[in-house]
Amino acid sequence: MAITGLGPHGERAAAPERVLLLPEDMERARAGGFRVAIVLHTLESDWAKQQLSGIVGTLGNCGIAVIDVVDCAFDPRAQIEALERLILEAPDAIISLPVANSKVAGSHARVSSAGIKLVLLDNVPTGLLPGKDYISLVSADNFGLGKIAAEGLSPHLREGAEVGVLGYDADFFATNEREIAFVKWMQVNRPDVSLRVQRFPALSAVAATTRTLAEAHPELAGLFVVWDTPAMTAARVLETMGRKISMATVDLGQEATIGLAANEPLVAIAAQQPFRQGETAASITVTALLGRLAPAWVALPGLAVTARNVVECFQTVWRMPAPHEVLRRLSLVGRKRSNRHRP
Repeated sequence: MAITGLGPHGERAAAPERVLLLPEDMERARAGGFRVAIVLHTLESDWAKQQLSGIVGTLGNCGIAVIDVVDCAFDPRAQIEALERLILEAPDAIISLPVANSKVAGSHARVSSAGIKLVLLDNVPTGLLPGKDYISLVSADNFGLGKIAAEGLSPHLREGAEVGVLGYDADFFATNEREIAFVKWMQVNRPDVSLRVQRFPALSAVAATTRTLAEAHPELAGLFVVWDTPAMTAARVLETMGRKISMATVDLGQEATIGLAANEPLVAIAAQQPFRQGETAASITVTALLGRLAPAWVALPGLAVTARNVVECFQTVWRMPAPHEVLRRLSLVGRKRSNRHRP
């Protein structure tokens, strides 16, 4: 699938194949004795665990020691403190997912000023430039993910339906791109649909935000949530309210996968490939440590996932068989369909 979005500075995406490591690259890296730290927005999500696994495994293959992995819990202050501490420890490189744009810009800029290679995931802090303040940004095609989610949800929406958009109230490139793309696709392809946008400031506020949106719009027939963790919280809230609303989201976490298999309430997921993204970020880090230039933005396409292909897509994303509960729910849905067509 083609990359449809642009990078934070209007860049065209480079493919991950541009930074594949050759055996001689890996051998040179092993001889370098390099040390790398990883600073993530969270370690709790399935996405983060897969991304971390891809990074650590690839660095390990190159003989590079991961000296620290930091969970910032979506807190800019925690990220700033972690980066300032790591600068003093002077690793050769830091791989970071900035949790905000302006708030963490200064601390990220100080990483490269200290002579430490900086590779970014998903987001670029305000004012930072590739080749000057950081090596490269690695992400999914987040604009494409929003488009995939809209295309997947659309067939489940009646003419003139009201559709909620549950966004993230933060200056965050990845989720902003998803929301923009979803809204744009609906406006162009489903002008009959009325969009109702509500944003949550933190994960702890998702339940209250969902309830506010649902109560304000009792005719809501569809809902897009910008990633799967808040989506599953929203699904539980809507269930307690007795509201059956078709949902689409981004990321193929285990709970979302199970919900999609049953087609309740999730009907479409735009899946990132976090393990591959992690491998790519690690490859770019090695490339930089070996003194070679890397593309400013490397992006991977999303996967359009429905109940029909959820098993195969889960295997692609997770590198393991789909959970038994997914197969069980698919079997139950298949039997219900068969029963409806019996004379």
